Amino acid sequence: MLPFRKILFPVDYSEPCLAVVPYVQDMLHHFEAELTLVHAYGPLAAAVLAGSQEQLIDPGFPEQVRACEQERLHLFAEHMFRGRHVELMADLGEPGCVIHKVERQQEADLIMLATHGHGPVRRFLMGSVTAKVLHDATTVVWTGIGSSLTEHLAEIPYRSMLCALDDSAEAEAVLKGAVALAGAYGAKLALLHAIQTPVLGRTEFSPYRKELIDAAHNRLRDLKVNLGIDACATVVDAPVAEAVREVASRQKADLVITGRGHCQAGVSRLWSHLYSIVRESPCPVLSV
Repeated sequence: MLPFRKILFPVDYSEPCLAVVPYVQDMLHHFEAELTLVHAYGPLAAAVLAGSQEQLIDPGFPEQVRACEQERLHLFAEHMFRGRHVELMADLGEPGCVIHKVERQQEADLIMLATHGHGPVRRFLMGSVTAKVLHDATTVVWTGIGSSLTEHLAEIPYRSMLCALDDSAEAEAVLKGAVALAGAYGAKLALLHAIQTPVLGRTEFSPYRKELIDAAHNRLRDLKVNLGIDACATVVDAPVAEAVREVASRQKADLVITGRGHCQAGVSRLWSHLYSIVRESPCPVLSV
């Protein structure tokens, strides 16, 4: 996962997008990475620029629109990333598809984008672009609203990180990445494993609750031993997203790190809860 060498930042000029800029600047500074800005625009951009119906059907007009959008992106880069070389990609198309295409072309190893929505509304809504990127991207994805939060203000550079793990085969790789990132920032790292004891009809699972919790503690202990790390580990009996929100808020985490990608076919519990983790997290989420 580390070091990040090529960062892709989708730009839509919205307030949440602007709020993410300091986080992108921070990652660039820490890893001396290359940056690519991508902006996807739709037919509406052409309609706005067209002065007449004849211009809309002019064969050269689409290139004029692209050049206009490219210049707008250039001005954004000059203002937000002054003095840094930045690759610029403005393309016509559905944003999720454009981002995925540029990700492959640029061989990006980190995508950073804003989720849309604030406060309580954000807990129920997530932009379709964010959802598509989380599902389709093959690289690490950073998501966050980048604004003041109700529980605490996430800081940069990161000082506290929470790694949410499940019992899948990818857990050790996710933890290795979290350890490396925490080390790069000199941040405190804590671990979390959420279990949720089911209730099947009238048959409660509570008699087995202790066994499940003990097994989760043992799993975290073994991971820490294997990697030679000393980190606070918490096991919570609660829905995954709720547990992540509660523990991250209590520990004032600046970043949540969790798994994705290798177990997207329904095997990983964290993948099945990833959208809700992103929606409800009180700080940005880095999904590996």
